[in-house]
Amino acid sequence: MRRILLSLAVVAALVTVPSSAQAAGTGPCDIYASGGTPCVAAHSTTRALYGAFSGSLYQVRRASDNATTNVGVLAAGGAANAATQDTFCAGTSCVITVIYDQSGRGNHLTQAPPGGFNGPASGGYDNLADANAAPVTVGGHRAYGVLVAPGTGYRNNSTNGIATGDAAEGMYAIFDGTRYNGGCCFDYGNAETNSRDNGNGTMEALYFGNSKGWGYGAGNGPWVMADLENGLFSGVNAGYNANDPTISHRFLTATLKGGPNLWSIRGGNAQSGSLSTFYSGVRPNVSGYNPMKKEGAIILGIGGDNSVSAQGTFYEGVLTSGYPTDATENSVQANITAAAYATTTTASPFVAGKAVSLRATTGCCVTRYITHSGTTVNTTAITASSSATDKANASFYVRAGLANSSCVSFESRNTAGSYLRHYNYQLVLNANDSTSVFASDATFCPSAGKNGQGFSLASSNYSTRFIRHYNNAVYIASNGGTNAYDSATLWSDDVSWAVQGAWTP
Repeated sequence: MRRILLSLAVVAALVTVPSSAQAAGTGPCDIYASGGTPCVAAHSTTRALYGAFSGSLYQVRRASDNATTNVGVLAAGGAANAATQDTFCAGTSCVITVIYDQSGRGNHLTQAPPGGFNGPASGGYDNLADANAAPVTVGGHRAYGVLVAPGTGYRNNSTNGIATGDAAEGMYAIFDGTRYNGGCCFDYGNAETNSRDNGNGTMEALYFGNSKGWGYGAGNGPWVMADLENGLFSGVNAGYNANDPTISHRFLTATLKGGPNLWSIRGGNAQSGSLSTFYSGVRPNVSGYNPMKKEGAIILGIGGDNSVSAQGTFYEGVLTSGYPTDATENSVQANITAAAYATTTTASPFVAGKAVSLRATTGCCVTRYITHSGTTVNTTAITASSSATDKANASFYVRAGLANSSCVSFESRNTAGSYLRHYNYQLVLNANDSTSVFASDATFCPSAGKNGQGFSLASSNYSTRFIRHYNNAVYIASNGGTNAYDSATLWSDDVSWAVQGAWTP
């Protein structure tokens, strides 16, 4: 089969630099500037972060022909024009290739290169995020976040104006507080410029997850912490700090700021309310973090050395020059809550506890359903005259996603405790062994069907791979690749599934 080659080239955006004379409103970066700590990087796929910004937010590339397009805003200072992406990506898959810097400094985020660890893409690069995997609304307008599956990462190792050494900086990000893991490291912020671990204090980035390998807070997590290299810190002490709470709002605001022997982490609900301070004080009481040795690269979804085992979802974030006041951050939080982030409200057939059957929509195969026989999963023609066993084998209970409650898992109707999961990219039915690997392999994130029918189901941990039938077997498949089941031919049909009431309710 012909392989669709994914170019690593990116096209520069035409970025409109905001000015006070043009101001159409107020964004987070206008607030930071008025507080004397201007943004030096501003990234979002969901909205403008300056009141006057009218340029491109991000770029997508589609698999069908490797063409790219930029996604801008509906109006200056407004939400993303998601219709641009929807039209461009219709009938195929798209990945996010560039997240543009709105500050005018050119600190764009692109596909992360290999470093201390290699990514899974060609040449050791990290994967790019599926462009449709994290739909939300902002101010009532449809938009898309950046869903980071393990192996996905963005980076800029040659930046302009980002803090280095012990210079003061601030940052915030909006994350999905329900999507995380204990892998290293779901970060956004300042990192090493050579993609390697250069020692204590060589990075300063927001971390979100439930890793307890270095630092942790109260409860079972997840926690907002600071990744300062060779340590995730929740306070002044290495390890446990009781004042850093478990926090899991659907839309989470997280802030981090640091200066000479001073730093702070704060957090709150991005939909309402104020920020709480989890720590504010001197640098950690561990050698190597005072003074800091920040290098000034920017990372998203990975560790400073390109550790690539984390997952999370990012919607917007900035880095500032200087140490913002709490009052400035409080005003930014008010702006964020006014932006009205919300989950999409499209009616979904994936109701937890409901039994469903998944039918193919490809013209050849519209009577075929995902079924299992023992651990083997394939597609089988099921009709009203099929046996009771065959009907039961084609029926699955919808469960909240084992690895991400915003997504779904499918438990066998007639084999309690066993779930559809992928193994070596092929679907099988296995008993839940309660491991994090199983949970990720058995979690799928629905989106509108790629052929305009039903739903497509992306793998939680390989977000550019979707459940596909191919020669009656079932895989998680990319749109083009070296495997026969990754063939671009009929891909959009083969990954689209009609969701019906179960043959065996």
